[in-house]
Amino acid sequence: MARQNTLDALRADPEISVLIIGGGVNGIGTFRDLALNGVDALLVERGDFGSGASAASSHMLHGGIRYLENGEFRLVNEALRERDRMLLNAPHYAKPLRTTIPIFRWFSGLLNAPLKFLNLLDRPGERGALVIKIGLTFYDFLVRKERAMPQHEFRLREAALREYPGLNPAIICAASYYDAWMPSPERICLEMTLDAEAANSRCQALNYVSAIAGDGEGVVLRDELCGAEYRVKPKVVINAAGPWIDFVNEDVGAGGQRFISGTKGSHLILDQPELLAAARDSEIFFENDDGRIVLILPFFNRVMIGTTDIRIDNPDEARITDAEIDYLLAMVSKVFPRVRVDQSQIVFSFSGVRPLPYSEGGATGQISRDHSIRTLPASGKRAYPVHSLIGGKWTAFRAFSEQAADQALDDLDQPRTVSTENISIGGGRAYPRTDAERDAWLGDLRRRTKLPLPRLRQLFERYGTRAEDIAAFIAVGNDHALKHHPSYSRREIEFMLQFEKIEHLDDLLLRRTLIAMLGETTRDLISELAHIYAESLGWNDERKVNEVERVIDILRDKHRVAL
Repeated sequence: MARQNTLDALRADPEISVLIIGGGVNGIGTFRDLALNGVDALLVERGDFGSGASAASSHMLHGGIRYLENGEFRLVNEALRERDRMLLNAPHYAKPLRTTIPIFRWFSGLLNAPLKFLNLLDRPGERGALVIKIGLTFYDFLVRKERAMPQHEFRLREAALREYPGLNPAIICAASYYDAWMPSPERICLEMTLDAEAANSRCQALNYVSAIAGDGEGVVLRDELCGAEYRVKPKVVINAAGPWIDFVNEDVGAGGQRFISGTKGSHLILDQPELLAAARDSEIFFENDDGRIVLILPFFNRVMIGTTDIRIDNPDEARITDAEIDYLLAMVSKVFPRVRVDQSQIVFSFSGVRPLPYSEGGATGQISRDHSIRTLPASGKRAYPVHSLIGGKWTAFRAFSEQAADQALDDLDQPRTVSTENISIGGGRAYPRTDAERDAWLGDLRRRTKLPLPRLRQLFERYGTRAEDIAAFIAVGNDHALKHHPSYSRREIEFMLQFEKIEHLDDLLLRRTLIAMLGETTRDLISELAHIYAESLGWNDERKVNEVERVIDILRDKHRVAL
């Protein structure tokens, strides 16, 4: 259903079973789960889908080995199983990743783990080889019956330096194990949204719509594109606004309790070929001198480095600071002392806020990353319960969403009929698993569309089996490569404009593609895209100018990209 048609339908019939506020991965995961179980649900997101905390992660799908020493065994076990489910259900956007830990001590940290487990220590401390060996052994043990990737391995100094010649020669050994990464978390969010709407015509998701007030029986929504307001009457409200949960509860009349203690995490994307080569296609995962866990992640032809962990009260103020940039750049020398990095190599940066459960103080790294639901029951002043989704890891979103959906189903007295455990996401559906299957799939698509095989392979790598729809769309029109980014074409862009809920230029540059994140945005490209938008979406000249200014301001303010 077209966006305005959905809004018109809400004005005509404002009653809905479930209103989900927040279009990050937890809200969208819950939306998809409810859609598949036959519930009519409306999801609203004040920005674009996946544009908040869900976009600002380290792009990892992992169990969280460091949480073991906090005693969070349930969380790690759940995350490892969900990681493996993502590798099966979204193979186009979930990729196995070898992770290597350079180690500088043998026995350091032996007391830290038990002290943290007993809540007698809340500061970070260096982990030595023995502690890491114990953790990785337990990590492997948790998935022993459903192993999807190789077990961990240890290599002494000489062998580690042969494999990674650029590593700091002060290491005593290195450990390697496998987790996974996701290059495009925003597209995972989008494709789950589209899947949900396709599965259930009574479910609709709207970006750029805010929940601004509650009036007893209803919630007032505002269309952020035009300012129009709508009142809906939900039976259940799920607050999935992440770090904004407390703000949303205040707005809809369910405030009074503080649920969130946000911490800011910032990352840099570097164009540094020497660092990329030194990492050798592995994530390098290590402790900085202050005990903070940091990472160096090969990211296509770039390198991501992160992350920080700083308390913050207002998530709208999250921006990377000069001090964070200096911190992230300086940490590289601990692992790769001969690689020089500096600010001139930064092509993109981003910051987000983790929606962690409220805590009074202590080390930020000790705040639980587990998820929970805090319920504000219906009352005389509010006809609907509000369930706030607190915390959670990207990796475990499906399990958390299932828990939230179960709560809503219970409120509605409806049974669960479908599990999302083994349901593919978007372009992961009917995904060819072997080289032979992939070649056959691409060959069949080439025969049907007449597009060149290299082009089809490029679309497949970007969109998985969703490339079939995109290729068919491209094939029936007059297509040509973009002048200022030839790896994309006009019809490819037009497909996203027509079928992927795009409203602004930054939606495409930051979330439907990796163009901005890889440092490939130019003023000429922005102007070229604005022209395509105008012709496809009917923008006038004033809208074109405003959109160009908007995306340049966003890139400069939030990502330190000067154009």
